[in-house]
Amino acid sequence: MILVVTGTGTGVGKTVATAALAARAAGSVIVVKPVQTGVLPGEVGDVDDVRRLAGCEVIELVRLPDPLAPDTAARLAGVSLPTVAEHAARIVSLADVYDTVIVEGAGGLLVRLDGDGGTLLDLADSLSASVVVVVAPGLGTLNHTELTVAALRARGIEPSGLIIGARPTDPDPASRCNRDDLPRVTRVPVIAVLPADVGSIERSAFVAAVPGWFTSEALA
Repeated sequence: MILVVTGTGTGVGKTVATAALAARAAGSVIVVKPVQTGVLPGEVGDVDDVRRLAGCEVIELVRLPDPLAPDTAARLAGVSLPTVAEHAARIVSLADVYDTVIVEGAGGLLVRLDGDGGTLLDLADSLSASVVVVVAPGLGTLNHTELTVAALRARGIEPSGLIIGARPTDPDPASRCNRDDLPRVTRVPVIAVLPADVGSIERSAFVAAVPGWFTSEALA
């Protein structure tokens, strides 16, 4: 199984959601980050956080120092990015070895992953992968989520579910209403609600808490 995790933007909780999905998956699991930006060599990146939380195998294919879209960061660094097709080939080869391959995107769905304009949407399409969308809990998320879901459906991809990331302990009215409004306006189920700040807890506590964050409509 190949699962692509995207988000409605940066900072919505993709990495913690990816770790939760990895901790929940059965069998052998590997998490792939095609492009990591904004992290210097030796610094902790998203895959390191996933490994710390879920304890699964991880791989980062490209790392760039500037906190920018991958194609922009690569241009500033004077390097060429692998094409989406090359990323896809690497991911497919991993799917021959692992029961589940989870691909964490960078930013949102249409962020460019290579110098040819290829996006995470193109990658998900080429892989025929299931796609989960991580969304912010609060004001503005309905519009951002509907746009992301519409872009997926325009390509013939039906999202497998939404994950609300970093929901505050004391949610404001928008965060409370969005839990019901998101599936109503998108016709996509909310499969998990992740509390804020769980990315900082110990692995044993994280893994033990994961089942309680997912709903009855969660992916098998």
